Amino acid sequence: MDHGKCTWFIPDAFYPEKDNGDYVSHEAVCVLNTGDSDAHINLTLYFEDREPEKGFYTECGARRTHHIRLDRIVGEGGKKIQRGIPYAILVESDVPIVCQYSRLDTTQSEMSFMGLIAY
Repeated sequence: MDHGKCTWFIPDAFYPEKDNGDYVSHEAVCVLNTGDSDAHINLTLYFEDREPEKGFYTECGARRTHHIRLDRIVGEGGKKIQRGIPYAILVESDVPIVCQYSRLDTTQSEMSFMGLIAY
């Protein structure tokens, strides 16, 4: 049984520039694929002051979950997501998925965590 949608938006993404101690700040796009087919997923990044960046690709197996760590994903040509720059994410899949965004910020003396369902 397929649940979810093929297009999701995350308007508030931000990968902090620094970390605090042993804990690493990071973001993740958490995907749930309840269907019987693998999901082929493309991420497009949108910025305030420049054109969108495409070319970030990943997969989520059928009846599986996948936590796409945005500090580890490598796009076409070896590009990575830059730290310290606000951006938005368009998530496109060839099969319906459910998409959640989370951010762990370790830049302060205490860690903060944010998790939300994408739109």
